[in-house]
Amino acid sequence: MQETMYRTFSAEETEALGETLAKTLAQAPAVALYGDLGMGKTAFVRGLVRGLGSRAQVSSPTFAIVNEYEGPRRVCHFDMYRLPDADALFDIGWEDYLASGALCVAEWSENVEGAFPEGTAEVVIRRLDGGDGREITVRLC
Repeated sequence: MQETMYRTFSAEETEALGETLAKTLAQAPAVALYGDLGMGKTAFVRGLVRGLGSRAQVSSPTFAIVNEYEGPRRVCHFDMYRLPDADALFDIGWEDYLASGALCVAEWSENVEGAFPEGTAEVVIRRLDGGDGREITVRLC
């Protein structure tokens, strides 16, 4: 497993990091995002989608559960916050999304442990002490 740590100090920097890492993360079947509320998960996804060549308007899929963004590679952006467990994710067709060839990116991945296929990239976002800074750890399997 390869692990790299980054630091960002604004939503714009977090978004730019997502854009920079897009081609690398797109090699994985899925991207599991971890981080508390307000950590910048959606900002990271916004940059990731842009880095994959899409002009889609990215927003949090909290109430929709999944938003799809068309582009050279389709991105399916999930929010697992309201799902009780991995079984609920499979009930909404998770395996079909994975099999479609889309990059599946999931916020609140800790709620559905065990649902991710082998090779999933992990992105963990934590607040740096005393401010707006973020420590972003990217793990590639």
